[in-house]
Amino acid sequence: MSTETPERIFTLRELTRLLRLTPKRQIQLRRLGLLRDDAVGYRFRELVAARAATGLLEDGATVRQVREALDGARRLAPDAEEPLSEVRLHVERNRVVVERDRRRFDPRTGQALLDFDMRALERETKESLQTGAVRPLIPPAEAADVWFARASEWDGDPARWESAVEAYGRVVAIDPGYAAAWNNLGLLEHRIGHYDRAGECYRKALDADEGCCQAAFNLGSLHEDLGDVTSALVWYRRALEVQPDYADAHFNLAGVLTRVGQKETAARHWRRYLELDPGSPWALIAQSHLHGIDTSEGDS
Repeated sequence: MSTETPERIFTLRELTRLLRLTPKRQIQLRRLGLLRDDAVGYRFRELVAARAATGLLEDGATVRQVREALDGARRLAPDAEEPLSEVRLHVERNRVVVERDRRRFDPRTGQALLDFDMRALERETKESLQTGAVRPLIPPAEAADVWFARASEWDGDPARWESAVEAYGRVVAIDPGYAAAWNNLGLLEHRIGHYDRAGECYRKALDADEGCCQAAFNLGSLHEDLGDVTSALVWYRRALEVQPDYADAHFNLAGVLTRVGQKETAARHWRRYLELDPGSPWALIAQSHLHGIDTSEGDS
């Protein structure tokens, strides 16, 4: 009997949150065919591809350049199911460059690029000979991504949480500015019950990227779990300052506001949540709260 763990499938909502996609970025990814409206979900390699395209767009590439890079990647990796997960792409001197097997190509022509910095290579070689240091074949940023991918596969399985914690720890040791890794590490520590560690990780995520709305939201959730509703309100509102359409932040903020008696304010967030995520199982809870608020107002 096979004991192989089934591949995790991400929903569109999860992908949007993980990549922190703005409405504009979602439109661009749809134009590239990397986002769709079906209910099949996204495999991990598709998430990686969307992340690669998002990174290129954030670095200044146009949709046309990314499309050309995607077409070029397909030519360079014709057998790959999702070429953007098989090759590395980045913006260099206002153009997109494809890297595969440590070689660089122009995605439009497939021509190899050899204009690397010879002086830097000579300097690194000299330093290695003098110190006896051996430089890694995989650049640190890529190694961080490798460990992040492993941790992401493991953090959904409680039996592998310890391995995921270790893997995320490796990511932030390699790249202390990796906000998503700090946030995910915080989530695991939170689930395990290490609340102080969780809070520290969430804050380091925000130090690395003040736009990491998930870390602000998770700090709100952490303080709510600890019974500190005042701090929970602060952090949920911070998450919405960063991402006004963050549905879960509206839901949790509405819940805390209801508990402290601010029902009118809570009602606005319940309604906004229903506008953003009407098909969620939690929508019934939001509707129930709204009905209770409307009923109490009608009786007064």
